[in-house]
Amino acid sequence: MEPSCGGLPGLEATRPHVKPKATCSAAAPLEERRFRVLVGVTGSVAALKLPLLVSRLLDIPGLEVAVVTTERAKHFYSPQDVPVTLYSDTDEWELWKCRSDPVLHIDLRRWADLMLVAPLDANTLGKVASGICDNLLTCVIRAWDRSKPLLFCPAMNTAMWEHPITEQQVGQLKAFGYVEVPCVAKKLVCGDQGLGAMAEVGTIVDKVKEVISQHGGFQQS
Repeated sequence: MEPSCGGLPGLEATRPHVKPKATCSAAAPLEERRFRVLVGVTGSVAALKLPLLVSRLLDIPGLEVAVVTTERAKHFYSPQDVPVTLYSDTDEWELWKCRSDPVLHIDLRRWADLMLVAPLDANTLGKVASGICDNLLTCVIRAWDRSKPLLFCPAMNTAMWEHPITEQQVGQLKAFGYVEVPCVAKKLVCGDQGLGAMAEVGTIVDKVKEVISQHGGFQQS
């Protein structure tokens, strides 16, 4: 028996308001359209900063934010501390039952105006550079519209950062047109000292503002 193709209860309550593009109208006020930022978070200890990052992004007037998380990233933050919709692999598979149902990674790709992956751990960096898409986050990135900005913030142990493959993989992401927010040197949680820490939240938010301004989607007051 084929599954029923009826509507999915609670869908609109658990996802950003993904609506078809409306016909352009001169009468429609521009302020109705909020700029949509999709934050991707991966399994680096820097995921601890996700609540602060989301809070700082929400301080930017006119921004709407949603989060896509990997399963390992969930280890580092509490969902109750993130005041926006969170999506994970379970949502991708639970939403789709038959042909007419939503494909979440495509819906999110269409919904967002900008994607920010912070932190981008070594594992996901390798996946993205190689085109692997085995979870919701990497599927969104693989399907990403490259006419829209995608920012990534590497975060990993210094020894991992200094491995020769890392430079190649970061270079590959840049070749795709993605924008790096470089990591910084500091004492890491593991006790090592050196490059590999995710950029400070303030630096990331400033870069988001800069990129949005360049794309005409945000006017600072």
